[in-house]
Amino acid sequence: MPRVFFIGAGPGDPDLMTIKAGKIIASAGLVIYAGSLVNPDVLKFAKPGAAIYDSSGMELAKIVDLMKDYISQGKTVARVHTGEPSLYGAIAEQMAELDKAGIEYEVVPGVSSAFAAAAALKCELTIPEVSQTVIFTRLSGRTSVPEEESLASLSRHRATMVIFLSVGGTERVVKELLEGYKEDTPVAVVYKASWPEEKIIRGTLYDIAGKVKKENINKTALILVGQALDRSAIEKYSKLYDKDFKHGYRN
Repeated sequence: MPRVFFIGAGPGDPDLMTIKAGKIIASAGLVIYAGSLVNPDVLKFAKPGAAIYDSSGMELAKIVDLMKDYISQGKTVARVHTGEPSLYGAIAEQMAELDKAGIEYEVVPGVSSAFAAAAALKCELTIPEVSQTVIFTRLSGRTSVPEEESLASLSRHRATMVIFLSVGGTERVVKELLEGYKEDTPVAVVYKASWPEEKIIRGTLYDIAGKVKKENINKTALILVGQALDRSAIEKYSKLYDKDFKHGYRN
């Protein structure tokens, strides 16, 4: 039965896309991809003759109409999103419209840019007795954020934080984060994680805004903050491989 597949294409590097995602794209009669973010090299998986549309200039109704059209022809539809589609992928509204139309769909997970950024930084986001919580969030803008989820509010947890869609407002980000974090808290901005033009800017809440401004980075970058980013300060190791820690696989 033909259906729509919402596919996470990963952070940019085509090699980080899952095998399943590649197989579905290769079988699809219609590929709709987020051209402003998805690496066009992903389209090399598409079969000859497949219809390919860039959704970056399209409205929801047009996207859904295309899906309906190709599903009615008995063709598979690959809706390709960047990173992991469950994070800021705007897939909920598309699925809601497909529900109304009685069209089957599946979601194929992908590698989030958050994890590509952590890999680029060579850091673990969860360090024993330092941070065991990771917050994915964004700065309030044209799309508002619930008041209780403001950066200022979340900063009071002092957990590891990954901030999406906000690098253009880095000064505002810093101002809100200082409600909870200290000025010397480590911060990293990762531009286009896993792409050839990837760039890493490290600093603290005291100086990161100036460094980002100097590099003229205002989009397609993540802001990571928290003590887990400072590997030199890591003193507590996990229990997992501790010689004195017994568990079901090691007595």
